[in-house]
Amino acid sequence: MKAPKITIATAADRDQIVNSMVAAFSNDPVLRYLFPHEVEFPKYAAVFFGHLFDKRVGLDTVWTVGRGASVAMWEPPMADKQASEESLADCLPHDVLARVNRYEDAVHAALPTGQFWYLGVLGTHPAYAGRRWGRAVMRAGLNCAAAAGMPSILETSNPINVGVYRRAGWEVVRTVTEPLPIWVMQQASTAI
Repeated sequence: MKAPKITIATAADRDQIVNSMVAAFSNDPVLRYLFPHEVEFPKYAAVFFGHLFDKRVGLDTVWTVGRGASVAMWEPPMADKQASEESLADCLPHDVLARVNRYEDAVHAALPTGQFWYLGVLGTHPAYAGRRWGRAVMRAGLNCAAAAGMPSILETSNPINVGVYRRAGWEVVRTVTEPLPIWVMQQASTAI
């Protein structure tokens, strides 16, 4: 199988990437917890993924295949979180923001205290599933973490993803039960 061309996303890729991630996560347990109402889901999921994209695109840590067909949004150590958190508060209703904050608080409490590269989003548009592009875009961030001698961390609330990530070399290091099951996973600082 020919290796896909991986590029670093720019602001010009935002709409395509956001739309792709909304489609990729349409049945994801976290997104359905955050945005349970079917009518509001596309709007609020787009705000959420736009927020995640905006806080990482300037760091050159959003890797993509096909300008959004598959996307890995990584956050390097010491990334500035304050400004992006404020902008999300301006875009979501109070009840929705409360669920987002509850989930993020649970995740942040479970993350390691040392420095690490954080894989915040990994998704492939359903039209491109099964091509292993997710592994390809994930590898870019894993290589950066390995070059820095740091571990990589992610979290998932999808039990199917736990097995997928394990096959890619990740290990569960912590579990959380509230507000929904969350598996925090780590990969040592070795490139794949």
